[in-house]
Amino acid sequence: MDLLQSYAPGDASSPEDESLSSPDSSPLRLPTKSAAPAVDETALALSVAASTSRPLDPSVHLVPFNPTADQLWAPVLGPQHPHAPISSASGHRNHKLGHVEDAALLPFLFDEQYNTFHRFGYASDPSGLQIIGDAQAANPDTVYNLPPSEHKRRRIQSKEEIQEPVPPEAENPAADEWVVHNKKSPWAGVREGPPVELTDEQKQYAEAHAAKKAEKEARGEGKEKTEVVAKTTFHGKEEKDYQGRSWITPPKDAKATNERCYIPKRCVHEWVGHTKGVSAIRFFPKYGHLLLSASMDCKIKIWDVLESKTCMRTYMGHNKAVRDISFCSDGSKFLSAGYDRNIQYWDTETGQVISTFSTGKVPYVVKLNPDEDKQNILLAGMSDKKIVQWDMRSGEITQEYDQHLGAVNTITFVDNNRRFVTSSDDKSLRVWEYGIPVVIKYISEPHMHSMPSIAVHPNSNWLAAQSLDNQILIYSTKERFQLNKKKRFAGHIVAGYACQVSFSPDGRFVMSGDGEGSCWFWDWKSCRRFKTLKCHNGVCIGCEWHPLETSKVATCGWDGVIKYWD
Repeated sequence: MDLLQSYAPGDASSPEDESLSSPDSSPLRLPTKSAAPAVDETALALSVAASTSRPLDPSVHLVPFNPTADQLWAPVLGPQHPHAPISSASGHRNHKLGHVEDAALLPFLFDEQYNTFHRFGYASDPSGLQIIGDAQAANPDTVYNLPPSEHKRRRIQSKEEIQEPVPPEAENPAADEWVVHNKKSPWAGVREGPPVELTDEQKQYAEAHAAKKAEKEARGEGKEKTEVVAKTTFHGKEEKDYQGRSWITPPKDAKATNERCYIPKRCVHEWVGHTKGVSAIRFFPKYGHLLLSASMDCKIKIWDVLESKTCMRTYMGHNKAVRDISFCSDGSKFLSAGYDRNIQYWDTETGQVISTFSTGKVPYVVKLNPDEDKQNILLAGMSDKKIVQWDMRSGEITQEYDQHLGAVNTITFVDNNRRFVTSSDDKSLRVWEYGIPVVIKYISEPHMHSMPSIAVHPNSNWLAAQSLDNQILIYSTKERFQLNKKKRFAGHIVAGYACQVSFSPDGRFVMSGDGEGSCWFWDWKSCRRFKTLKCHNGVCIGCEWHPLETSKVATCGWDGVIKYWD
């Protein structure tokens, strides 16, 4: 029909023609029919609406709709069984109350907000966006940036708020309540009650304490003792002989009888005179005809070795135990260091104190420079980790060597007295250039122990160090100060005691005391134990080989006895 209409004459078209060509003019369509059964969608719509308004139940295994992400990860409503495992369906739970996010917070900032909250009742949120607690604060300052005046104002304000009402009895000064409310205490905020009468037991204790205190003051123990006046007593027959020679003059015929040393076998003499333990002994330099001893009874004694074998002089100048003694090069003078924190320089012959030095600390070791032209230089190792150098002519401190980390125990000169080695409680050895307070060699190993005694081998090439792990270690005195691992002397027990180590004059033997009262001898070349002598009842703290009598040894111990062995 459309083709026929296209051949109609003329171009003019009427409204009728337009109506025929419009889509509405197409034939009528039949109504559609669905073959599916009718379904009631009301229940489905209600279930969807209900599911969107509440989270999912994790116990349900079949979900009749597509849930959103928020619904999947929403927490479960209502209480949960305490022993039920927390699954992913119950949300990101890392805490029993829900999810806690990690936040990087400096300890200082946390403490600041923590203290601020407990002090003022508010704190800043970790995000810094809001105030938690008393949000009414106009300027939420923290406890750290408040000025002192504001701290004081707030403290007074809080006290006024908690102040108790004053009872009317407090207005009467005669009442006990007035004492409670008006007594001034040195401790702020502490209120003290009225004075209470002491019980009979308390009164007896107070009287006994007062009696003890008065007794101590009467004995002079309650206060510092006054400075002890140096005294000396000569015990010999005469201080000068018929030729006018002093009693300390060495005999003219004193010389080494044999260059080869031998181990002593028996005790030939005992010197008994000290009332407490002997801490150190020293032979007279080069000749050994006199023996100087320092004791814990605060006295220093000098003994004759060759002839009478008696005490020649007693030096009394310390009021506490004497720690160390040291002769000068010619023996005419000596130094003593005591626990009374004094270093005294004595004249050996007359017993007079030439000078006294002190820094207020305990000197553990004293040494004079061995050079003949430097006999006025004193070095002392102190308990405050310093080595102090004095010029004894002027009495002034000329140098301080301050590098150790513990009390200084020994000072040993090496390399023609140009250097010295020190040991300390810090378990290290330090080598110093004389006069320069800079360490040129620092020796410290994890296996090292404290070394309270050091001796130089007669050939000056080796140092023997008494280590508190019950062995004697050997170090070279050359440039590198290396540990000689091939030489080690052990077997004795010295842990906890500063037992002296010594060499025989010919260098063939090493000698040391021990904590059980024995004196040990080792062969220098083979490092084998040569002999052990039972010398003292207690600690054998010191041992010295006679410089001329090559088979004689002196030992001292804490039993107060000095023994001479041959």
